[in-house]
Amino acid sequence: MQIEPYLFFDGRCEEAIAFYTKAVGAKTEMMMRFKDSPDKSMPVAPGNENKVMHASLLIGKARVLASDGHAKGNPKFDGFSLAITADGEADADRIFKALGEGGEVTLPLTKTFFSPKFGMLKDRFGVNWMILVER
Repeated sequence: MQIEPYLFFDGRCEEAIAFYTKAVGAKTEMMMRFKDSPDKSMPVAPGNENKVMHASLLIGKARVLASDGHAKGNPKFDGFSLAITADGEADADRIFKALGEGGEVTLPLTKTFFSPKFGMLKDRFGVNWMILVER
């Protein structure tokens, strides 16, 4: 059994995939648009045919699933964070800077009792991230 986060970007999924590809090297395993669904009886709001129905991304060894959902333009990602364990302090700096571009730093990278570098931010899509280096 494994848990995989499923993020609904409410109309900005393709933009998010491009951002995560650049920021953290995400690799798109698959992406299906609503117009390509084999279930033609599924209702699709007019104008959403080219929106992302389902995507699967690999970030490191973790899979993150994503969709445009109802594509109403108001994604909400409250109550959780995605955590990345960086390969070292320089990697943490790079990842933090990349994910923070256009976002909001909620805790700058700093030394803590559990990590030589730990920080938190909300990216440009509103997804909360925690970046850390293991001791």
